[in-house]
Amino acid sequence: QATSDLAVNACREALDDAGLEADELDAIIVATCTPDHLFPATACLVQDELGAENAMAFDLEAACSGFVYAFNQAAMMVHSGAVENVLFVGSENLTAFTDYSDRGSCILFGDGAGAAVLRPSNNGGEVLHAELGAKGSDPSLLRIMAGGSRRPASQQTVEAGEHYMELKGREVFRKAVSKLGQLMHRTTEATGVGLDDVRLIVPHQSNLRIIQAACERVDVSPEKAYMNIDRYGNTSSASIPLAFHEAVQEGEAERGDLVLFLAFGAGLTWASLLFRY
Repeated sequence: QATSDLAVNACREALDDAGLEADELDAIIVATCTPDHLFPATACLVQDELGAENAMAFDLEAACSGFVYAFNQAAMMVHSGAVENVLFVGSENLTAFTDYSDRGSCILFGDGAGAAVLRPSNNGGEVLHAELGAKGSDPSLLRIMAGGSRRPASQQTVEAGEHYMELKGREVFRKAVSKLGQLMHRTTEATGVGLDDVRLIVPHQSNLRIIQAACERVDVSPEKAYMNIDRYGNTSSASIPLAFHEAVQEGEAERGDLVLFLAFGAGLTWASLLFRY
């Protein structure tokens, strides 16, 4: 299975949940760092498979922050009045880019997809605050070196294993803890909403210790952060929608609750989004 195969399955479930037909969609956004091809966009493949002939389609690449970036993009499109029904999905096939000889990283990653539909509504749902950011000064912390225009595929790059993920785990850990703590603090400052008033925090499922350390920095119980990394591993942009879907199924979040999404990933990129579900 490729990234688009996983995405299509998730999108079909999201459309069923929303009670929408594919031809009612105005836009499809696929957040992924593991596209089927350099081009065409994976979103175009998803559009065709769904039969969403009336929808624009494009990919968004912000690595592990991708789903939150896509959520914010979809919300702005709906708020502007440019579209009504947006389908956005985080979908990844990370195991296709995993070096199984690197025992320090290969145990971390998984594959998956999670999708959502966003549309205008009078039921009280709203985005209260979002912060998206990036700092590209040290891309070597987490990357795939070859396969793009900087280092096109060649016998040399294949033999050197440059098409696999590279991860500097300790540095990523330190930066992620600091940035996630800042995001939570700035969310409360910007909105006046205390973390005690947030029903559920859904962080990117990168590392249990990162989540715990970030929560401790802002004096919030790690139990408020939903975790399922023990079952799926790090699925990059798919991790937040997968976790939120399971949390809703388990009654951890209900309509009307305040929910906070938090992400940090390659780029480096980061994102937070506080919304009323």
